[in-house]
Amino acid sequence: MNIQRVDSLDYPTLDSKLSYIGIDSWMNFISDVYGHAVHRFAVIDGDRHPGALSLLEVRHPVFGHYLATAPFGSYGGFAYENIQARDLLLDETRRLAKELKAEYVSLRFDDTAAPPPEGWSDHPVYFTYLIHLPASADELIKRFSSDHRNHIRKSFKKGFSIRLGHLDLLDDTYEAISRSMHELGSPYHSKIYLRRMAERLGDALQFAVTYDARGRVTGGGVFIHQGRTIFNLHANVLRFARSSYAGEFLYWSVIENAIQKGFLTFDLGRSLTGSGNDIFKSKWAPEKKPLAYWYWLAPGHELPSLNQKNPKFQFAIAVWKRLPRFIVRLLGPYIIRGLV
Repeated sequence: MNIQRVDSLDYPTLDSKLSYIGIDSWMNFISDVYGHAVHRFAVIDGDRHPGALSLLEVRHPVFGHYLATAPFGSYGGFAYENIQARDLLLDETRRLAKELKAEYVSLRFDDTAAPPPEGWSDHPVYFTYLIHLPASADELIKRFSSDHRNHIRKSFKKGFSIRLGHLDLLDDTYEAISRSMHELGSPYHSKIYLRRMAERLGDALQFAVTYDARGRVTGGGVFIHQGRTIFNLHANVLRFARSSYAGEFLYWSVIENAIQKGFLTFDLGRSLTGSGNDIFKSKWAPEKKPLAYWYWLAPGHELPSLNQKNPKFQFAIAVWKRLPRFIVRLLGPYIIRGLV
C-alpha cells in the first residue's frame, strides 16, 4: 500500500464518503473562481483505492495560509477504508503542510467513531442534520412536534409560493441569499460564484426561491443532489418574512419535492452547536450527527475559530450589517475567499 499524488479523484467506491464537496467538479470550480491551488492524493493498494484526500490551499492576507478539505461545505474530501490508509493520508498531509509552510490543516469529515491520532486535535463544534425521508410527506410530518406542524401549516396560509429551477433562477437566488447574509452580518460570494457552480454541477444542482403574495423574494436556497441524498448548501430567508414562517415554507416545500423524486435523505448542512440554525434544524426530527473536524497546527499557531461565535468577529459583524449593499457586494467575495 502506498500513496500517490494524482490529478483527479474518480473512484466510485469512495464517492459516497467523499461527498459532493470532495469530487473533482467541486474542487475545480472553487479553484477556478478563487484561484486556490488543489492538492489531491490517493492510496493505492494493487488495483484498489482504499483512501483519498482532496485539499484546497488558501492564502489570504487576513485569514492566513492553510490547507482544508470541503471548501464552503460541511464535510467531504477525506475518505478511507481502514486505519492504515487514513494514516498514510495524514502523514502526507503533514508533509505537504510543512513543505508549503502552512499555518494549519483543517480536515472536515463525518466519521466521529475514532479520536484523532497523535499530532492532530479535534474541534467538534459543528453538527449536520440528516432527515431520513419516508415514502410520503404525511408520514414525515407526524414525526414533528405539534408546534412545528402548526408553523408549517400557517406558512401555507400566508400566500407564499416557490419556484425550483436552475440558471433561470440565478438572479433571484443570489438576491435572496446575499441580502439575507448581509442582514446576518456575514459576507457572501459574488453572483458569478453561483453561476459557475450551476454550470459545473449541471442537473445535480437545484436553486429554490420563495416569494410572498406580492411577488417579493422572501428566501432562497441552493441544493445539490448526489445519489439518493439531497444536500442543503445554502438556505436563507429574509428578515421581514421570518415571522410569517417563510423558513418553514421553504424547507417543507423542498422536502416534499425531494420525497416525490424518491430521495432517501435530506442533509440539512452543518450548523454551530447552540446557534439559532442548530435550534431551527433540530425541529425537523433529524438524526443530529456530530462532525469530526481535525486540525494539525504548525509550531506557534493556535486552533483557528473562523465562525460567527468568535468574540473577535462581533464588532466586524455589527459594522458589516450597517454597510451599504454595494460595498458589501464588492468586498464580500474578497473576504469570503479566505473563509473556506
